[in-house]
Amino acid sequence: MFAKSHAFSGFSVNDLDAAKAFYGGVLGLNVEDNEMGLLDLHLATGGLVIIYPKDNHEPATFTILNFPVDDIDEAVDALVAAGVTFERYEGMEQDEKGVSRGLASGQGPDIAWFTDPAGNILSVLET
Repeated sequence: MFAKSHAFSGFSVNDLDAAKAFYGGVLGLNVEDNEMGLLDLHLATGGLVIIYPKDNHEPATFTILNFPVDDIDEAVDALVAAGVTFERYEGMEQDEKGVSRGLASGQGPDIAWFTDPAGNILSVLET
């Protein structure tokens, strides 16, 4: 039934202007206001994510978007230079940059987590 449907994802924020500045300015993504007063986040893969305001927004407690990168150290350094702070999780082995180095141990990709202005969790991971 949905095989040809153009599904899209969405998540809430408490401030659309802050979200637009972060996703468009800091992350350099294509963000547009849509006709419903929401934000359309266009991904390089052709995907679409809707960002909508919610007065009683509560940040997601899981990673809502993962951004694959060729060089995680370069990506982390660029994000830190843009003012992004990386998260540290108890019980998770992370280096001084906040990167969990899974590739060396065969435990998954090298990955680091950060949040948007609304507190939603995002990641960069080396592909």
